[in-house]
Amino acid sequence: MPVLAATTAGAGHFAGLLPFARACARAGHEVRVAAPASFARTVESAGLLHEPLADADPTALGAVLGQIPELSMQKADELVVREVFGHLNLDASVPGLSRVLDEWRPDVVLREPAELASYVVATDRGVPTVQTNIGLSVLDDRLAPLFVGCLEKIGSSGDGLLTAPRWTTVPPSFDVASTTMTGPMTAVREPGPDQARQQSLPQWWPGDADRPLVYVTFGSVAAGIGLFPAFYTRVLAQLAAVPARVLLTLGQAGDPAELGPVPPNVHVERWWPQREVLHHAAVVVGHGGFGTTQAALAAAVPQVVLPLFSFDQFVNAERVAAVGVGLALLDTTAHDRRASEIVPRGPMSTDRLAHVIVAVLEQNDHAHRAQELAREIDALPDMEVFLGSLPALCE
Repeated sequence: MPVLAATTAGAGHFAGLLPFARACARAGHEVRVAAPASFARTVESAGLLHEPLADADPTALGAVLGQIPELSMQKADELVVREVFGHLNLDASVPGLSRVLDEWRPDVVLREPAELASYVVATDRGVPTVQTNIGLSVLDDRLAPLFVGCLEKIGSSGDGLLTAPRWTTVPPSFDVASTTMTGPMTAVREPGPDQARQQSLPQWWPGDADRPLVYVTFGSVAAGIGLFPAFYTRVLAQLAAVPARVLLTLGQAGDPAELGPVPPNVHVERWWPQREVLHHAAVVVGHGGFGTTQAALAAAVPQVVLPLFSFDQFVNAERVAAVGVGLALLDTTAHDRRASEIVPRGPMSTDRLAHVIVAVLEQNDHAHRAQELAREIDALPDMEVFLGSLPALCE
């Protein structure tokens, strides 16, 4: 059966949708990914067929994003959700999605939570939709009310948005249920890493092979929104005091040469296969993005979470600490301070990073709890078996 996956042009958003799209393909369904034209390389590199949509108008997008530096982080989040996802992206994508659904006629649409146009077009044509979560279910309590308001402005009902089935890879004991979304939730297990990917890392730290490995990544966005290089320089100063080997990845927007000399225990790369690193890591340091948080849970690696710029990162950080799989470094003033006060150097809590990493390295409780969560994930229904029954779910 034809399955259309729809995403905004965000790597983190696509990461939550991608495992389901690939599993549908492996189960024998014909899969295409509808995404903005600017996202073509990312979709195609994932091995999936891309249906290009128009990108949001750059002038209008620039006008919205230009307001962010003078807003609090909380108000900036609301602005982006409402104006970028709920207005500009929606308006730009509806014509292309209308063409795809009318010409290709998929039997079902899989959509990530911030992608609204496919919901509007599919609902208008009577095509069922399924939401694939990109984090904790409770995040919908923040997104859904804003999106329902956006849909009402264009004469579309948000009822189906709230009642659609949802799929997630988050284990139930880590998830927090939404009070807004009423559709059925199914948690499934993403396929684990191939044995071929579990290979030794290069000898970046000669003579230190016996020291634990700390993997530090702040995702693909942070270095490109003004946090590079000042924030990363502060992080490096902290990592120098950690008695471990450290791999720091920057994302393609960060040039390692701009950091100058780095501590001898730290190696910097723009990118490295995450699953390959997680096989060796004793601790993961991240910003609370869904991809890294979920990957660390599945790999049974304890975490240190330093949220940077989005409300979901703070929610994930708090949950990591509450469940006991790691520690959170929260800047309690971040939501009230202007974005321009935080972005260049990052949150004030960065100055406690070394202390918190050492605490997680030395306290076995976090590692034991991470192993328990990983076993829970392993016991979830297999994603491919579940998606093999997709036709019945769409009746």
